[in-house]
Amino acid sequence: MQASTTENKNHTILTGDRPTGPLHLGHFVGSLRNRVKYQHQYQQYIMLADAQALTDNMDNPAKVHDNVLEVALDYLAVGIDPTKSTIFIQSQIPELTELTFYYLNLVSVARLERNPTIKQEIILRNFERDIPAGFLTYPVSQAADITAFKASLVPVGEDQIPMIEQTNEIVRRFNRLAKKDILVECQALVPEIGRLPGIDGKAKMSKSLGNTINLGASPAEIKAAVRNVYTDPLHLRVSDPGHLEDNVAFIYLDAFDEDKIGLQTMKDHYTRGGLGDSVVKARLEGILQDLLAPIRERREEYAKDRGQVLQMLKEGTQKAREIAAKTTDEVKAAIGLKHF
Repeated sequence: MQASTTENKNHTILTGDRPTGPLHLGHFVGSLRNRVKYQHQYQQYIMLADAQALTDNMDNPAKVHDNVLEVALDYLAVGIDPTKSTIFIQSQIPELTELTFYYLNLVSVARLERNPTIKQEIILRNFERDIPAGFLTYPVSQAADITAFKASLVPVGEDQIPMIEQTNEIVRRFNRLAKKDILVECQALVPEIGRLPGIDGKAKMSKSLGNTINLGASPAEIKAAVRNVYTDPLHLRVSDPGHLEDNVAFIYLDAFDEDKIGLQTMKDHYTRGGLGDSVVKARLEGILQDLLAPIRERREEYAKDRGQVLQMLKEGTQKAREIAAKTTDEVKAAIGLKHF
Protein backbone atom coordinates (compact mmCIF):
# COMPACT_ATOMS: atom_id res chain seq x y z
CA MET A 1 0.00 0.00 0.00
CA GLN A 2 1.27 3.45 -0.85
CA ALA A 3 0.44 6.50 1.20
CA SER A 4 -1.73 9.26 -0.17
CA THR A 5 0.05 12.52 -0.93
CA THR A 6 -2.81 14.48 0.63
CA GLU A 7 -3.14 15.23 4.30
CA ASN A 8 -5.35 12.75 6.16
CA LYS A 9 -5.15 13.16 9.90
CA ASN A 10 -7.94 10.59 10.27
CA HIS A 11 -5.28 7.92 9.78
CA THR A 12 -2.86 7.13 12.56
CA ILE A 13 0.60 5.68 11.96
CA LEU A 14 2.70 3.78 14.45
CA THR A 15 6.33 3.21 13.61
CA GLY A 16 9.63 3.02 15.46
CA ASP A 17 13.02 1.42 15.98
CA ARG A 18 14.81 -0.84 18.44
CA PRO A 19 17.52 1.37 19.99
CA THR A 20 20.43 -1.05 19.76
CA GLY A 21 22.82 1.19 17.83
CA PRO A 22 23.01 4.30 15.66
CA LEU A 23 20.70 4.52 12.66
CA HIS A 24 22.12 4.15 9.17
CA LEU A 25 21.33 4.63 5.49
CA GLY A 26 19.17 1.50 5.50
CA HIS A 27 16.90 3.11 8.09
CA PHE A 28 16.91 6.36 6.11
CA VAL A 29 15.70 4.67 2.93
CA GLY A 30 13.38 2.18 4.56
CA SER A 31 11.63 4.46 7.04
CA LEU A 32 13.12 7.77 8.14
CA ARG A 33 12.63 9.88 5.04
CA ASN A 34 9.07 8.57 4.77
CA ARG A 35 8.40 9.54 8.38
CA VAL A 36 9.39 13.11 7.60
CA LYS A 37 6.78 13.06 4.84
CA TYR A 38 4.12 11.21 6.81
CA GLN A 39 4.21 13.64 9.72
CA HIS A 40 2.58 16.22 7.47
CA GLN A 41 -0.10 13.79 6.26
CA TYR A 42 -1.06 11.63 9.25
CA GLN A 43 -1.16 11.49 13.03
CA GLN A 44 2.19 9.80 13.62
CA TYR A 45 3.56 8.05 16.71
CA ILE A 46 7.22 7.02 16.68
CA MET A 47 8.31 4.51 19.30
CA LEU A 48 11.74 3.90 20.73
CA ALA A 49 11.20 0.18 21.34
CA ASP A 50 13.65 -0.27 24.19
CA ALA A 51 11.59 -2.96 25.95
CA GLN A 52 11.36 -5.05 22.80
CA ALA A 53 15.06 -4.58 22.20
CA LEU A 54 15.71 -6.43 25.46
CA THR A 55 14.12 -9.62 24.06
CA ASP A 56 17.51 -10.51 22.60
CA ASN A 57 19.76 -8.07 24.50
CA MET A 58 18.94 -8.86 28.12
CA ASP A 59 22.57 -9.83 28.69
CA ASN A 60 23.58 -6.25 27.84
CA PRO A 61 20.81 -3.82 28.80
CA ALA A 62 23.24 -0.89 28.78
CA LYS A 63 23.47 -1.28 25.00
CA VAL A 64 19.77 -0.50 24.77
CA HIS A 65 19.69 2.23 27.41
CA ASP A 66 22.65 4.10 25.93
CA ASN A 67 21.18 4.15 22.43
CA VAL A 68 17.74 5.58 23.25
CA LEU A 69 19.05 9.14 23.18
CA GLU A 70 21.33 8.39 20.21
CA VAL A 71 18.41 7.22 18.07
CA ALA A 72 16.36 10.23 19.17
CA LEU A 73 19.18 12.46 17.94
CA ASP A 74 19.08 10.68 14.58
CA TYR A 75 15.32 11.30 14.37
CA LEU A 76 15.74 15.02 14.95
CA ALA A 77 18.70 15.24 12.59
CA VAL A 78 16.79 13.84 9.59
CA GLY A 79 13.92 16.28 10.12
CA ILE A 80 11.37 14.51 12.29
CA ASP A 81 9.58 17.31 14.13
CA PRO A 82 8.43 16.48 17.70
CA THR A 83 5.64 19.05 17.34
CA LYS A 84 4.24 17.06 14.41
CA SER A 85 5.21 13.51 15.41
CA THR A 86 4.86 12.09 18.91
CA ILE A 87 8.16 10.42 19.83
CA PHE A 88 7.99 8.19 22.90
CA ILE A 89 9.85 5.52 24.87
CA GLN A 90 8.09 2.16 24.96
CA SER A 91 9.25 1.04 28.40
CA GLN A 92 7.80 4.15 30.05
CA ILE A 93 4.25 3.23 29.05
CA PRO A 94 3.23 0.30 31.29
CA GLU A 95 -0.15 0.06 29.54
CA LEU A 96 1.64 -1.51 26.56
CA THR A 97 2.87 -4.33 28.80
CA GLU A 98 -0.59 -4.70 30.29
CA LEU A 99 -2.23 -5.03 26.88
CA THR A 100 0.39 -7.59 25.88
CA PHE A 101 -0.55 -9.65 28.96
CA TYR A 102 -4.23 -9.71 27.97
CA TYR A 103 -3.55 -10.44 24.30
CA LEU A 104 -1.34 -13.43 25.15
CA ASN A 105 -4.59 -15.24 26.00
CA LEU A 106 -5.79 -14.77 22.43
CA VAL A 107 -2.92 -16.54 20.65
CA SER A 108 -1.36 -19.98 20.95
CA VAL A 109 2.32 -20.87 21.20
CA ALA A 110 1.92 -22.93 18.02
CA ARG A 111 0.63 -19.87 16.15
CA LEU A 112 3.54 -17.77 17.35
CA GLU A 113 6.01 -20.41 16.22
CA ARG A 114 4.40 -20.47 12.77
CA ASN A 115 4.88 -16.73 12.27
CA PRO A 116 7.26 -16.57 9.25
CA THR A 117 9.03 -13.45 10.51
CA ILE A 118 9.70 -14.99 13.92
CA LYS A 119 10.81 -18.27 12.35
CA GLN A 120 13.35 -16.45 10.20
CA GLU A 121 14.63 -14.32 13.08
CA ILE A 122 15.06 -17.44 15.25
CA ILE A 123 17.23 -18.96 12.52
CA LEU A 124 19.29 -15.77 12.13
CA ARG A 125 19.96 -15.65 15.87
CA ASN A 126 20.71 -19.39 16.14
CA PHE A 127 18.20 -19.76 18.96
CA GLU A 128 17.05 -23.23 17.82
CA ARG A 129 14.81 -24.33 20.74
CA ASP A 130 16.50 -22.04 23.27
CA ILE A 131 14.12 -19.19 22.44
CA PRO A 132 13.57 -16.43 25.01
CA ALA A 133 9.85 -16.31 25.79
CA GLY A 134 9.90 -12.56 25.33
CA PHE A 135 11.26 -12.99 21.81
CA LEU A 136 8.67 -15.61 20.88
CA THR A 137 5.85 -13.33 22.02
CA TYR A 138 7.26 -10.34 20.13
CA PRO A 139 4.27 -10.30 17.70
CA VAL A 140 1.87 -9.96 20.64
CA SER A 141 3.85 -7.08 22.07
CA GLN A 142 3.82 -5.45 18.65
CA ALA A 143 0.05 -5.93 18.46
CA ALA A 144 -0.26 -4.15 21.81
CA ASP A 145 1.81 -1.22 20.54
CA ILE A 146 -0.23 -0.88 17.35
CA THR A 147 -3.66 -1.24 18.92
CA ALA A 148 -2.90 1.00 21.91
CA PHE A 149 -2.79 3.94 19.50
CA LYS A 150 -5.46 2.50 17.21
CA ALA A 151 -3.02 2.81 14.33
CA SER A 152 -4.58 2.06 10.96
CA LEU A 153 -1.29 2.25 9.03
CA VAL A 154 2.00 0.61 10.01
CA PRO A 155 5.09 1.18 7.82
CA VAL A 156 6.93 -2.15 7.48
CA GLY A 157 9.12 -4.04 5.05
CA GLU A 158 7.75 -6.98 3.11
CA ASP A 159 9.27 -9.40 5.61
CA GLN A 160 7.24 -7.85 8.43
CA ILE A 161 3.81 -8.30 6.83
CA PRO A 162 3.17 -11.53 8.81
CA MET A 163 3.46 -9.45 11.98
CA ILE A 164 0.68 -7.17 10.75
CA GLU A 165 -1.46 -10.18 9.84
CA GLN A 166 -1.03 -11.56 13.36
CA THR A 167 -1.97 -8.20 14.87
CA ASN A 168 -5.19 -8.20 12.88
CA GLU A 169 -5.97 -11.76 14.00
CA ILE A 170 -5.71 -10.59 17.61
CA VAL A 171 -7.86 -7.53 16.85
CA ARG A 172 -10.60 -9.62 15.26
CA ARG A 173 -10.59 -12.19 18.04
CA PHE A 174 -10.75 -9.51 20.74
CA ASN A 175 -13.55 -7.61 19.01
CA ARG A 176 -15.57 -10.82 18.69
CA LEU A 177 -15.04 -11.43 22.41
CA ALA A 178 -16.05 -7.86 23.25
CA LYS A 179 -19.03 -8.04 20.86
CA LYS A 180 -18.09 -4.61 19.50
CA ASP A 181 -15.27 -3.01 17.56
CA ILE A 182 -12.95 -1.57 20.16
CA LEU A 183 -9.61 -2.30 18.49
CA VAL A 184 -8.75 -1.17 14.96
CA GLU A 185 -7.35 -3.36 12.20
CA CYS A 186 -4.28 -1.98 10.47
CA GLN A 187 -2.70 -2.08 7.03
CA ALA A 188 0.95 -2.51 6.16
CA LEU A 189 2.45 0.57 4.55
CA VAL A 190 5.29 -0.86 2.44
CA PRO A 191 7.87 1.68 1.15
CA GLU A 192 8.64 1.86 -2.56
CA ILE A 193 12.29 1.19 -1.79
CA GLY A 194 12.68 -1.56 0.78
CA ARG A 195 15.85 -2.32 2.63
CA LEU A 196 19.32 -1.57 1.37
CA PRO A 197 21.93 -4.32 1.20
CA GLY A 198 25.01 -3.91 3.34
CA ILE A 199 28.14 -2.38 1.82
CA ASP A 200 29.52 -5.94 1.70
CA GLY A 201 26.68 -7.16 -0.52
CA LYS A 202 24.92 -9.07 2.26
CA ALA A 203 21.15 -9.20 2.21
CA LYS A 204 20.65 -6.17 4.42
CA MET A 205 22.47 -3.30 6.03
CA SER A 206 22.66 -4.31 9.67
CA LYS A 207 24.24 -2.90 12.82
CA SER A 208 25.06 -6.41 14.01
CA LEU A 209 26.87 -7.25 10.75
CA GLY A 210 28.94 -4.07 10.79
CA ASN A 211 28.18 -3.34 7.13
CA THR A 212 26.47 0.01 7.56
CA ILE A 213 27.01 3.67 6.79
CA ASN A 214 25.70 5.51 9.82
CA LEU A 215 23.76 8.76 9.50
CA GLY A 216 26.31 10.47 11.73
CA ALA A 217 29.32 9.14 9.79
CA SER A 218 32.24 11.52 9.33
CA PRO A 219 33.50 12.42 5.83
CA ALA A 220 36.44 10.03 6.33
CA GLU A 221 34.13 7.21 7.44
CA ILE A 222 31.90 7.72 4.41
CA LYS A 223 34.91 7.69 2.09
CA ALA A 224 36.26 4.48 3.65
CA ALA A 225 32.87 2.77 3.50
CA VAL A 226 32.30 3.65 -0.16
CA ARG A 227 35.78 2.38 -1.01
CA ASN A 228 34.70 -1.00 0.36
CA VAL A 229 31.31 -1.11 -1.32
CA TYR A 230 30.68 -4.39 -3.15
CA THR A 231 30.43 -4.04 -6.93
CA ASP A 232 30.81 -6.66 -9.68
CA PRO A 233 33.43 -9.32 -8.85
CA LEU A 234 33.70 -10.18 -12.56
CA HIS A 235 34.53 -6.60 -13.52
CA LEU A 236 38.30 -7.11 -13.25
CA ARG A 237 39.42 -4.63 -15.90
CA VAL A 238 38.03 -1.29 -16.93
CA SER A 239 37.37 -2.65 -20.41
CA ASP A 240 35.27 -5.56 -19.09
CA PRO A 241 31.49 -5.22 -19.38
CA GLY A 242 30.07 -4.72 -15.88
CA HIS A 243 26.94 -6.15 -14.31
CA LEU A 244 24.36 -4.15 -12.38
CA GLU A 245 22.63 -7.03 -10.64
CA ASP A 246 23.60 -7.23 -6.93
CA ASN A 247 26.04 -4.37 -7.53
CA VAL A 248 25.73 -2.41 -4.28
CA ALA A 249 27.25 0.77 -5.71
CA PHE A 250 24.47 1.01 -8.29
CA ILE A 251 21.78 -0.07 -5.82
CA TYR A 252 22.79 2.86 -3.62
CA LEU A 253 22.90 5.20 -6.61
CA ASP A 254 19.37 4.12 -7.54
CA ALA A 255 18.28 5.02 -4.01
CA PHE A 256 20.04 8.38 -3.66
CA ASP A 257 21.06 9.81 -7.06
CA GLU A 258 18.45 12.32 -8.19
CA ASP A 259 20.04 12.70 -11.63
CA LYS A 260 18.35 9.67 -13.17
CA ILE A 261 19.35 10.58 -16.73
CA GLY A 262 23.02 10.92 -15.81
CA LEU A 263 22.82 7.71 -13.78
CA GLN A 264 21.34 5.81 -16.72
CA THR A 265 24.16 7.06 -18.94
CA MET A 266 26.66 5.76 -16.40
CA LYS A 267 24.88 2.39 -16.22
CA ASP A 268 24.96 2.03 -20.00
CA HIS A 269 28.67 2.84 -20.09
CA TYR A 270 29.40 0.41 -17.26
CA THR A 271 27.51 -2.50 -18.80
CA ARG A 272 29.16 -2.16 -22.20
CA GLY A 273 32.62 -1.77 -20.67
CA GLY A 274 35.13 1.05 -20.42
CA LEU A 275 34.09 2.46 -17.04
CA GLY A 276 35.98 1.61 -13.86
CA ASP A 277 34.47 0.97 -10.45
CA SER A 278 36.47 3.88 -9.06
CA VAL A 279 34.47 6.32 -11.19
CA VAL A 280 31.20 4.82 -10.03
CA LYS A 281 32.28 4.96 -6.40
CA ALA A 282 33.46 8.56 -6.75
CA ARG A 283 29.97 9.54 -7.92
CA LEU A 284 28.41 7.61 -5.04
CA GLU A 285 30.71 9.15 -2.46
CA GLY A 286 29.93 12.67 -3.61
CA ILE A 287 26.20 12.03 -3.35
CA LEU A 288 26.46 10.48 0.12
CA GLN A 289 28.73 13.24 1.40
CA ASP A 290 26.19 15.84 0.26
CA LEU A 291 23.29 13.86 1.75
CA LEU A 292 24.83 13.17 5.15
CA ALA A 293 26.68 16.45 5.81
CA PRO A 294 23.60 18.47 6.86
CA ILE A 295 22.21 15.50 8.84
CA ARG A 296 25.51 15.17 10.71
CA GLU A 297 25.65 18.91 11.40
CA ARG A 298 22.09 19.01 12.74
CA ARG A 299 22.80 15.97 14.91
CA GLU A 300 25.87 17.62 16.40
CA GLU A 301 23.86 20.74 17.15
CA TYR A 302 21.06 18.83 18.92
CA ALA A 303 23.65 16.79 20.84
CA LYS A 304 24.93 19.96 22.52
CA ASP A 305 21.83 19.94 24.73
CA ARG A 306 20.96 16.33 25.49
CA GLY A 307 18.81 17.46 28.41
CA GLN A 308 16.49 19.23 26.01
CA VAL A 309 16.25 16.09 23.84
CA LEU A 310 15.41 14.04 26.93
CA GLN A 311 12.72 16.55 27.87
CA MET A 312 11.25 16.22 24.38
CA LEU A 313 11.10 12.45 24.88
CA LYS A 314 9.48 12.87 28.28
CA GLU A 315 6.76 15.12 26.88
CA GLY A 316 6.13 12.81 23.93
CA THR A 317 5.94 9.81 26.23
CA GLN A 318 3.44 11.54 28.53
CA LYS A 319 1.24 12.36 25.55
CA ALA A 320 1.47 8.81 24.19
CA ARG A 321 0.69 7.30 27.58
CA GLU A 322 -2.57 9.22 27.79
CA ILE A 323 -3.69 7.65 24.51
CA ALA A 324 -2.53 4.14 25.48
CA ALA A 325 -4.24 4.41 28.88
CA LYS A 326 -7.56 5.29 27.25
CA THR A 327 -7.39 2.22 25.00
CA THR A 328 -6.37 0.02 27.92
CA ASP A 329 -9.38 1.22 29.93
CA GLU A 330 -11.65 0.30 27.00
CA VAL A 331 -10.07 -3.14 26.73
CA LYS A 332 -10.39 -3.83 30.46
CA ALA A 333 -14.01 -2.71 30.51
CA ALA A 334 -14.83 -4.99 27.57
CA ILE A 335 -13.47 -8.08 29.35
CA GLY A 336 -14.90 -7.29 32.77
CA LEU A 337 -11.76 -6.01 34.49
CA LYS A 338 -13.15 -2.62 35.49
CA HIS A 339 -14.36 -3.25 39.04
CA PHE A 340 -14.56 0.29 40.36
